[in-house]
Amino acid sequence: MKRPAVQGKTVVHGSALLLFGAICIAPPFVLTQSSAGGQSPGAAVGSTPGTTPIPSPEDQLGNMGGMSAAQQAAIDKIFLKKAMQGSLAEVQLGELTLQKSNNDQVKQFARKMIDDHTKLNEQMKPIAQQLSVEIPTEVSKKDKSLMSKMQGLSGPAYDQAYIKDTVKGHKEDLSSFQMEASRGHDPTVKDAALQGSKTISEHLQMAQQLAKDQNVDLAKK
Repeated sequence: MKRPAVQGKTVVHGSALLLFGAICIAPPFVLTQSSAGGQSPGAAVGSTPGTTPIPSPEDQLGNMGGMSAAQQAAIDKIFLKKAMQGSLAEVQLGELTLQKSNNDQVKQFARKMIDDHTKLNEQMKPIAQQLSVEIPTEVSKKDKSLMSKMQGLSGPAYDQAYIKDTVKGHKEDLSSFQMEASRGHDPTVKDAALQGSKTISEHLQMAQQLAKDQNVDLAKK
């Protein structure tokens, strides 16, 4: 009897046909070759020795579309570092505001930014240490440039610039925290992002109210 051919190659009935059937019903994940006499880490339980095993979706893709677990773990670390760097910038900018502003309401808001972002960083430090993430001691180049610009302002001009930047920055931060909370990989980092997003959301609402109270047009750049 003539043996059936699959994609131009002759195969025996038995295990090869079982493998072909498994491929047809399995999701289109990349297959890994098993080593001689062993089984690859991502192989499906009970795969026939000597055949190409079907890896599990978790091993191949992790928790985010198309990303491996290792890639997502790296994103968690990047989030931690940037979040802590951002909080450090908020603290330093708040301290600068206490020096530059003559507005009591603005200074009161700046004190809250200092207190809350200091606490936020303290909560994230143990997580960062656990994941071997370097604790940032300097703000980003972008924030350095901003503070250099703010140094040249004073009075109402400073207040307006500070309020606008705070609203803009907290909108960006809130999006980042919420994304990590919903799609992150490490449960501890996800929980920290969730808790942090609540603080960031509160700050954003306060900054927007402050803008109204101080007649700051957020639409103007």
